Amino acid sequence: MNITFVTKKLEKQLNEKKSMVQSYGVINAKKLGILLQQFRAAPNLGIFAPPMSPPHRCHELKGNRKGQLSVDLADPYRLIFTPNHNPLPIRSEGGLEWGKVTNIEIVEIEDTHG
Repeated sequence: MNITFVTKKLEKQLNEKKSMVQSYGVINAKKLGILLQQFRAAPNLGIFAPPMSPPHRCHELKGNRKGQLSVDLADPYRLIFTPNHNPLPIRSEGGLEWGKVTNIEIVEIEDTHG
């Protein structure tokens, strides 16, 4: 998949190991590094769709975060991203067509429960 970032600062933080460790800590930096490699190697987001998502537990968010997806990092932090398609690939019965998502944009690293 192709990955873009919402800001240049976030792109630098997530593409340079030293910056990733400084910004998110050793454990999250390791998990982020693995996750970003997996995203880049995947042909599409369908590989991460439930029920195949463990250990990352990739899932669509609801409420004011509708349209965003979340992947678990070290609790309580999550990697938040959006499909970067126009128009979005939507299933006929509603919801995202994960297998057609080939571009994502990383939005933030956040505690979505706080």
